[in-house]
Amino acid sequence: MLTNQEVAEHIAEKFEDRVSDFEQPFGLLTFTTTRENIIPLLGYLKDHANYQVNFLTDITGIHYPDAPGREFAVVYHLHSLVNNFRIRVKVFLSKDDIHIPTATVLFESANWMERETFDFFGILFDGHPKMERILNIEEMDYHPMRKEYPLEDATRSDKIDALFGR
Repeated sequence: MLTNQEVAEHIAEKFEDRVSDFEQPFGLLTFTTTRENIIPLLGYLKDHANYQVNFLTDITGIHYPDAPGREFAVVYHLHSLVNNFRIRVKVFLSKDDIHIPTATVLFESANWMERETFDFFGILFDGHPKMERILNIEEMDYHPMRKEYPLEDATRSDKIDALFGR
């Protein structure tokens, strides 16, 4: 049976300073790597004889508008079906350069997940075979999950403040 400690130590030894921020929120091994290292790291986990992290559960984005130089994160959730072991890998990107290599070279299922992440956050997956919107219309000139928009429409006059706890 794999343990978070065992896998974390092995990854840290193998990838040295290209991985960091190891933690275990809710028992899920989580760490950070770089955009340049994400594909070699995912490939290593997938092809490793013992780990066999062969299932890409999800790819998503997160927008941190108040984190200079780390405004966007791409988060990969992976699962070893053989060992019933899960890993989360994060890559932080600057808002001035939101490019990251596509994982479709390793997991065909990354295709739609990357398109969804592009659609909602505007993160560009270099080398993706069809980088276009998947849920929103092509004519949209913004990415709706970015925290760049007010939560409410201040121009609405049909709201009664008392009903909203104000």
